[in-house]
Amino acid sequence: TTFQDGGEEVEDGAVYNVTLKKVQIQQAANKGARWLGGEGDQLPPEHTVRQYETSKIRAIKAGTLEKLVENLLTAFGDADFSYISIFLATYRAFASPRAVLELLLDRFGNLETSSQGEVANLNSLESEMVLRAEIASVLRAWLDQCSEDFREPPDYVCLLKLLDYLKNNMPNSDMESRVQNLLKQFQNQEVEAVDGFCSTSSSELVDGEELEISNPEEFSSFQDHVVAEQLTYMDVMLFRRVVPYHCLGSIWSQRDKKENKNLAPTVRATITQFNAVTKCVISTILGTRELKIQQRAKIIEKWIHIAHECRILKNFSSLRAIISALQSNSIYRLKTTWMCVSKDILLMYEELSEIFSDHDNYLTSRELLMKEATSKFANLDSSEKENQKKSQKRLQLQKNKGVMQGTVPYLGTFLTDLIMLDTALQDYVEGGLINFEKRRREFEVIAQIKLLQSSCNSYCLIPDQKFIQWFRRQRHLTEEESYRLSREAEAAADTNILSPKSQKSMVKRISILFLGTDVFTPPKEQPLKSSPVGGSSGESTDSASVSSCEFNHSETEDVCVTPISSPEDPLKKVQLRPLHAAGRPKTLAQGSCSDKGSGSSKGSISDPGSGLDSGSIPSRDSGLVPSSAPKVLPVYNQQSEGSCIIRVSMDGLHASVYKSILITNQDRIPDVTQRALLKHNLEPDAVEDYELVQVISEDKELVFPRDANVFYGMNSHVNFNFILRKK
Repeated sequence: TTFQDGGEEVEDGAVYNVTLKKVQIQQAANKGARWLGGEGDQLPPEHTVRQYETSKIRAIKAGTLEKLVENLLTAFGDADFSYISIFLATYRAFASPRAVLELLLDRFGNLETSSQGEVANLNSLESEMVLRAEIASVLRAWLDQCSEDFREPPDYVCLLKLLDYLKNNMPNSDMESRVQNLLKQFQNQEVEAVDGFCSTSSSELVDGEELEISNPEEFSSFQDHVVAEQLTYMDVMLFRRVVPYHCLGSIWSQRDKKENKNLAPTVRATITQFNAVTKCVISTILGTRELKIQQRAKIIEKWIHIAHECRILKNFSSLRAIISALQSNSIYRLKTTWMCVSKDILLMYEELSEIFSDHDNYLTSRELLMKEATSKFANLDSSEKENQKKSQKRLQLQKNKGVMQGTVPYLGTFLTDLIMLDTALQDYVEGGLINFEKRRREFEVIAQIKLLQSSCNSYCLIPDQKFIQWFRRQRHLTEEESYRLSREAEAAADTNILSPKSQKSMVKRISILFLGTDVFTPPKEQPLKSSPVGGSSGESTDSASVSSCEFNHSETEDVCVTPISSPEDPLKKVQLRPLHAAGRPKTLAQGSCSDKGSGSSKGSISDPGSGLDSGSIPSRDSGLVPSSAPKVLPVYNQQSEGSCIIRVSMDGLHASVYKSILITNQDRIPDVTQRALLKHNLEPDAVEDYELVQVISEDKELVFPRDANVFYGMNSHVNFNFILRKK
């Protein structure tokens, strides 16, 4: 089979990519061979005749909403077999369920008013049956893949409309019974909320329970593999409930608006659980002042072992949460405590941390995640023989149970990629047509999420109520509390005398672990000030992810651990910052967790745009760009192919509360200012009231003239950070 580019076909309201597929359908003996009585499959190539068939594959590239909905009925005939799944997974970015359902049923579902080509003009029983079969096929796929689209309590308008259509056009069908059952199911259920086990607020506790600081003895009573299994159980329950379209950049980036406080609840739930794990790690290490150095080191070792058990269970979400907590400033700065951690466990910690290395847009974790997604058990490799031996022993115990494992991903990676795609690619192209090529790119990420959700069905974990209740009761420390307790613990530890040899040995081990060098520079120990924004992504931006650090906060109880690095301090410093799922995540350029940083930091998200595949980018002026001319997606801090991404924050707000905005070499100040106002949910007509400035340094700014070209006027040798200031 061979494929050939067939160019484009343009219709009224739609543009299609055409591919010619050439398939060999028959191999027969030629005339001379037949005279000798030979058969085609028994003769050499020179004595055979091959017959080929060429078919045309049409894939819609852009179109009006009407054309996109109509294509649901014709895509199978055009050999675009994945179109229905792509449309259903992404249409919420440009249309509502009601709008799509009305078009499908009212305009195309009625034979007499249908505008389909060969069906529209035929008033025959056969054509009616064909149309009904197509409608039924689309509706069946919709109910199979996205039944949550019809959950609209208390009226269930779409579901009732669908039921009415089926009663009139497909009475007593299996489809009608299915919709009736779904309606009863929704009506009998309360609006789905986050499971109680993933919440740590006192309102979720059983009557009589109170939040408490962890008791070290009680925590130590839980076996490492039990803790890992229970964290995995909670993560699996939440990840399986994630609605894929909630992760779309155009959906997730709107969550900080007041009217959208309940937007994407399934994603928020995973963030809540991620942060709860991170906070639990910190509170168990620092919550008890009376702990001795060795006791505190044992707790750190226990969490490293739990992280390793999470790795065996292929739970990358809790694994990253634990690693991020151990890299937080309040834990990392416990130098004396880390000196008491055994060498083998430190090496294990280093190997686990390397999984989330930000090198090459987190290539290691991405490749490992996809490799693990289709494997029955974890693929464990260790450079340290003792760790390798322990890992294989634990893995063998899992295999002996005969139960396959799924894979729980770190959701932030997918959120980052989807928001970068949303930022880099236009929603509409020339003629106001919906850019469906963008949706195909987004579906590549959504499909990975669905694959991993499916794999989670392989887990067979039983909840341990004792641990879950303990986990829910934990009182989490604030940033100030954790830092104060960290200083107190280290001050107490300083009274102990360590031999010069042990000090030198630990300095070398810690420096190798975090720097890959023998130079050790402890982080600055000035108290950290609370920031109004969150962690590694801190903000309300248009790009990013979930991590112990990738969201800004709106509520004081949400806290996130964020590794921070900066050019002034080459050592990876870690900072605890408030976090809330309602804030927008951001992507970090060049592996830095701060807006100005250029270093790398484990447990943070680097600029995902830099690692995305090449693809066609619609030009601002020319609209559709042929797929034969691939371009690199624009990224932050780099001008390429006449475009780039800048970060714009509002004057008076923290610099990490920003919006990612795509600009081209055609954009002038009014255009960029208007888009920035829209992104910050301000009145776009107030362009004349604001000025746009680029931050050059702490004491220097570049102020743009009224009609300046931003792309050519900006300083490309510093970070692309801008401020929108009222005149």
